[in-house]
Amino acid sequence: MCGRFSLRLNRGEIQQLPGHDVDIDEWVDEDEYIPRYNIAPRSQAPVIRHRDPESSGSGASNDNSLIMQTMKWGLVPSWSKFEDKTLNTTNARSENLVAGGGMWGSIKGKKRCAIPCQGYYEWLTKGKEKLPHFMKRKDGKLLLMAGLYDSVVLEGKTLWTFTIVTTDANKEFSWLHDRQPVFLSDRFALARWLDTSSQTWTPELTKMVQPYSDTSTPLECYAVPREVGKVGTESPSFIEPITNRKDGIEAMFSKQKRMQATPSPSKGSSSPPGKRKHESSPSPSKERGATRPLSFKDSPSPSKRLKSDHGDDSNQPEDAKTEVASKSVVKPRASPSKRKPAKKEHPPPKNNTKISSFFGKAPT
Repeated sequence: MCGRFSLRLNRGEIQQLPGHDVDIDEWVDEDEYIPRYNIAPRSQAPVIRHRDPESSGSGASNDNSLIMQTMKWGLVPSWSKFEDKTLNTTNARSENLVAGGGMWGSIKGKKRCAIPCQGYYEWLTKGKEKLPHFMKRKDGKLLLMAGLYDSVVLEGKTLWTFTIVTTDANKEFSWLHDRQPVFLSDRFALARWLDTSSQTWTPELTKMVQPYSDTSTPLECYAVPREVGKVGTESPSFIEPITNRKDGIEAMFSKQKRMQATPSPSKGSSSPPGKRKHESSPSPSKERGATRPLSFKDSPSPSKRLKSDHGDDSNQPEDAKTEVASKSVVKPRASPSKRKPAKKEHPPPKNNTKISSFFGKAPT
């Protein structure tokens, strides 16, 4: 399926469709489109279609000129009496188009369009988590998705809406989701899809809505930030690989890998300030399990002890790290073997009878 896509280019660049060699005569309701990285259902987005013969001015039924028109995502059928927001028409399944009948029967042969985008988002279900990914063309050109459109007059105003046609995911990306949009990889595919001269669904169109298989225009897919899941949020980081972010856990792991790849210094050289304990040059005195007792001189400095406890990737702010480091410093204490016992002062003997009797009585 397709529930979000991105189109954040300037309007002039969007109308030129760079890389597709397609001429767009005009953009109807251009001012109603706001370029966004996170386009969700019920939002306005540009679509490409053939100009209506009755509005071309020439009266010709074979007018092949293309126009771009801003429409609302989520098709509202022409027979609707009101805009039913509970109706899920953001996607149209290709098998329903092929089978015939249903709500798409009246428009699939007459009102086909293409939706340009930089890429679309899909969520990978992993246990209880849903991880957003971004799918795009490897060459960076705009991706064209096949669609249907319709119009209806509600409260005196014409409402133009569209839906995106989906099919089974190809084998390369079936790990992500079992559905994906129908892609129009070049101007020839675009011309065939937009050609409604027969006003019917043809076998050639059935072939076009099969799983994507154009090896000349490969696609790529990568994980993107989870913030894209919230409707209304906007950021250029939404279409960039999450590994390119300079914040968060991805940056932490990237930094850790860089440090682990740094070769250990030769024996006798001083370790750099940011070196981890397990990356320092091995020595008998510093190895885990060494038999010689660790003296104060052998203990790490405050900064090295901090990194040994918390690592360079700690989430703590710098002031908290400093506080931990200050508490970790242990002041040296004198060894018991080097202490000298204090001398006890004894008072002089008074009338010691034993000494007097031993030497005898002094002569008078």
